[in-house]
Amino acid sequence: MTLPLVVGIDGSDSSLLALDWAVDEAVRHGVPLRLVHASLWERYEGALPSIGLARPSEQVLAEHIVASGAERAERRNPDVKVTTDILAEEAAAALVREGDGASALVTGSRGRGQLKGMLLGSVGLAVAGRARCPVIVVRGDRAGMAGTHERILLGLGDADTTAETVGFAFREAEVRGCILDVVRAWRSPAHLSPPPEEAANTPEEEASALLDAVLAEAIAEHPRVRTHHATIEGPAGKILVDRSAAADLVVIGARPRTGHFGLQLGRVSHTLLHHAQCPVAVVPQRP
Repeated sequence: MTLPLVVGIDGSDSSLLALDWAVDEAVRHGVPLRLVHASLWERYEGALPSIGLARPSEQVLAEHIVASGAERAERRNPDVKVTTDILAEEAAAALVREGDGASALVTGSRGRGQLKGMLLGSVGLAVAGRARCPVIVVRGDRAGMAGTHERILLGLGDADTTAETVGFAFREAEVRGCILDVVRAWRSPAHLSPPPEEAANTPEEEASALLDAVLAEAIAEHPRVRTHHATIEGPAGKILVDRSAAADLVVIGARPRTGHFGLQLGRVSHTLLHHAQCPVAVVPQRP
């Protein structure tokens, strides 16, 4: 069974850009596209008196949003199989549940009615932190969203949280036929004196060894993917945001919270979700 790519739409400019990106992504992977609009219109509309026909109801608006979205997707690529659904529930919870039957979830960076700016909307952040499938938040500049750089950026985390993230990044690079740029940031503790020659590996050497160990199997499984990897001293968030200016997608991992529902979105994840200059994919790790 081929799982669909699910995109959340609400009629905002941000969600329309996410829809366009999702159509192209569905084409690349040969999967169907599912458009989902979720809101609590039933609860609120039932509590308010009807005021003639001057303003369309939220239900009519929801139907218009999904119909317009389906038409937009067909215009962008008529070969993509598109289905739609309207769910009368809170948007983040609905999308998280939809993700259980999706190859990935796609959201915009801002929702309808929110102020424009660089920061991520609450729905996108909640979905990225709770979904059990990869979540792509479509944000950034025009070149990054259009995929003109022909480069995927992978931020490599700890060795025990990278398997799914690495596989996702390699598959993306393979279907796009582009370079995979793998980065591992490292920091040298300022309070430590330089180690003697016989001491253990330096932080830079450890970062390089981690890259080699984690990438070896994936490189063998995806021989057509061209890789470039680097270890860079400095804060990982800043390094990845800077390099995202030359990428079409940045891929990061997130591990499950111990004893809690959801993922641990650390400082690096939050920095990228709010400030990356291209779409960001958050890939959950297996427990």
